[in-house]
Amino acid sequence: MLFITNRFPTQSIRTRANRPFDFDLKNNAASNSVFYCEEVAAGQYQELGSAAFLRRLKESDVHQVVIYIHGFSNLPTDVFSAAREFQELCDAGQPGEVLVVPLVWPCDNDMGIVKDYWDDQESADLSAFSFARVLQRFLEWREKDQFEQDPIPCLKRINVLAHSMGNRVLRETLRVWRKYSLPGGVPMLFRNTFLIAADIVNESLEEGHSGELIVHASRNVTVYFASDDLALRASKASNLKNRIASRRLGHSGPEDMSRVARNVFAVDCDDVNTRYDYPKGHSYFRSGDIFGEPGVVFLHLFAALRSGRVFPEDETRRMTILRD
Repeated sequence: MLFITNRFPTQSIRTRANRPFDFDLKNNAASNSVFYCEEVAAGQYQELGSAAFLRRLKESDVHQVVIYIHGFSNLPTDVFSAAREFQELCDAGQPGEVLVVPLVWPCDNDMGIVKDYWDDQESADLSAFSFARVLQRFLEWREKDQFEQDPIPCLKRINVLAHSMGNRVLRETLRVWRKYSLPGGVPMLFRNTFLIAADIVNESLEEGHSGELIVHASRNVTVYFASDDLALRASKASNLKNRIASRRLGHSGPEDMSRVARNVFAVDCDDVNTRYDYPKGHSYFRSGDIFGEPGVVFLHLFAALRSGRVFPEDETRRMTILRD
């Protein structure tokens, strides 16, 4: 599995292609460096470097790439396990369609979920600076570097799946990218952006708000939400403790659908989320009632991946409720 990370390795932070790469799990700081790597076996990782990594993506025998940005309190092994489950569901749905590429940012592993949450919020914000460099590097490669070895352009579609606090990482990454590299605005880089159990305020996607650039960078933005998502209550508890009162996008969906762009869609997962992920009701976008068997959330998401339309049967529709 290919992945990108800004977690510190136990080795030097100086990039060297094909060297072993081991996560320093005691260091939860967000590195300014980014590392383009591969999981070669369970618990064994190798650094590839950006040029080899992007070449591997281009040469991979798939039609689409899904960048997976995980949520809070996830160590690398948790991230790879979730990404592998999602990859296997994609392969079962349509072999050769999707390659899942995790972005691994540094979560805390302190005792206590609320302490973890607040530490991870800071790490999510700081990670934006390194991941903005990843997007800028991709633009440079797409426009020039890829043609040094192959004159045929890469035609793979790029999608983003952000889960939980990964939505904050995505939001801040786009904000930093625009501020320092693209003052004229961000390009429409992503075919689909899936915001699942999003731990950002529910007005974020509106014009003039903090997540507006997510809408600009995507053809489609699909918000999956559930009001009884227990894991997001850690967000509410932590933010109230710090005198921040707000409803989360992953609990209620967009605050007002009339105030977000028409490429934003809302999917209510209230009827299935705690069945698929009991009791938290937070990671409901992969398997359904049986591990390894797709749930209705995954099936809806995968249909949008394949078609490029969230509701292909009714292109004017913008909201739905998922039920088995």
